[in-house]
Amino acid sequence: MTTYRYDGHVHLVGNGLSGSGCWLRLDGLWHRALGEVMRRTIGLEAKATARDFDESFVGHLAGLVAASSLDKALLLAQDEVYDETGQKLEFGSFYVPNAYLFKVCDRHPEFVPAVSIHPGRKDALDELERCLAGGARALKLLPNCQNVNCALPQYDEFWRRMAASGLPFLCHTGGEMTVPVINRAYQDPRILRRPLELGVKVIAAHSSGNSHFFDPNYFGELVRMMDEFPGLYADTSALNSPIRSGVLKQVKESGRLGRFLHGSDFPVPVGALWVRLRGLISTAQWREAGRIANLIERDAYLKRAIGFDDTHFTRLGEVLRPV
Repeated sequence: MTTYRYDGHVHLVGNGLSGSGCWLRLDGLWHRALGEVMRRTIGLEAKATARDFDESFVGHLAGLVAASSLDKALLLAQDEVYDETGQKLEFGSFYVPNAYLFKVCDRHPEFVPAVSIHPGRKDALDELERCLAGGARALKLLPNCQNVNCALPQYDEFWRRMAASGLPFLCHTGGEMTVPVINRAYQDPRILRRPLELGVKVIAAHSSGNSHFFDPNYFGELVRMMDEFPGLYADTSALNSPIRSGVLKQVKESGRLGRFLHGSDFPVPVGALWVRLRGLISTAQWREAGRIANLIERDAYLKRAIGFDDTHFTRLGEVLRPV
């Protein structure tokens, strides 16, 4: 079987003006400014309001992956926000339907589909079956941003079906600053206990670190849960950023590197200064990283410079649902 090197955390984004079904709301000064910084940082010419934005984003991303040292990117859909009764809420900054994700992945074999289904949706199980039939390899949610209380008993059947199908759950953990948060209580990795008890393989995105100075760092809780649940992993996405970079040293010293998977969190900016200031890379490596304009490759370069070996990039292939 071929062994691939993965970027295990890459967002698909669209504004829907070309019929993709996506939507994008950059409300407020902070999110508008952040969206523009991301666009410029990744080198995308099309603005977020352009009619050809969706096609431009996909084409640009495909080019970055092809020009990198990696083979595949786990591409993430983004479901809408629901309450516990299945009522859709007018909340969130972007939406990427699973149908569009599959179309993009069908056109680009370097992309691997990670669907997004809020388990509170009235059609959640039907949508899960459709996605399994379509070749879903993982499922992605941000509980604190999408209002998902993973412990609710009415979601048990959803988790059981995921476990039976071998579909892993890529779950945001820790704080969040790039998209609006609806319930901070759901950023704690301990909310993952119920899916894990029901046999779901879980990848805790961002290694449960803090996103800003006043945000809790849940890394200790994550490690304790790893000792209890062999099906719990974490990714190193967005850790080359100002605050989250502090978690990288904890990951390296955890003695559990076999449970961590590579991810960039594209299009979130990737900086080399923060890990240099923390003493995790040399000045020469910092300068070399600064010469890499491709953010997919820059993040991979930094992880290698920090000391992650090749299995950090290939291990995701052992966790994804086989199809």
